[in-house]
Amino acid sequence: MGLPLRNTDKHYTYADYRSWPESPRYELVDGVAYAMSSPRRRHQEVLGEIFRQVANALEGRPCRPYIAPLDVRLSNADEADDRVDTVVQPDLMVVCDPDKLDELGCRGAPDWIIEVLSPSTASHDHILKRRVYERAGVREYWIAHPVDGIVTIYALNAGNYGKPEVVEMKGVLSVAILPEVAIDWDRLPLEENPE
Repeated sequence: MGLPLRNTDKHYTYADYRSWPESPRYELVDGVAYAMSSPRRRHQEVLGEIFRQVANALEGRPCRPYIAPLDVRLSNADEADDRVDTVVQPDLMVVCDPDKLDELGCRGAPDWIIEVLSPSTASHDHILKRRVYERAGVREYWIAHPVDGIVTIYALNAGNYGKPEVVEMKGVLSVAILPEVAIDWDRLPLEENPE
């Protein structure tokens, strides 16, 4: 992922996006379509364990966890769906406002997003998606680096992420905005390359 694969001279919208075949999958960022790579088995194992822990922690609570692929439409104000030009599919997200959820996915910023890095997605997740999530108002954004055994944490403060916190994937780490959610990194299969 990272390089736009569709015509970069055209400004794509969600109306275009919905007309494309399901494979390959794309994300839209400011009208530019980026092809998504297929995750490898290890990536899915790491993501699956994180999702299991998050889902268990949120059981019976109003916040809901979702795993990719699920469209997140990041629109401007009252913009019609067909005109939205930023649509992403985070690896894992938590949405606490049920009004943001519909049959198409999520419209508006999830509260918490975690992306599990693969070498092919590192710059996309660190640079492009970080800017998109910050601009949209995602309250907390984690980038998990299973190969390096670290997680980069961005917390929204006055509309900006500022300097991230970088911690080792060891022990238990709570999500600041969702203290009931704590990831036990020692339960994740981190010893092999996740891609």
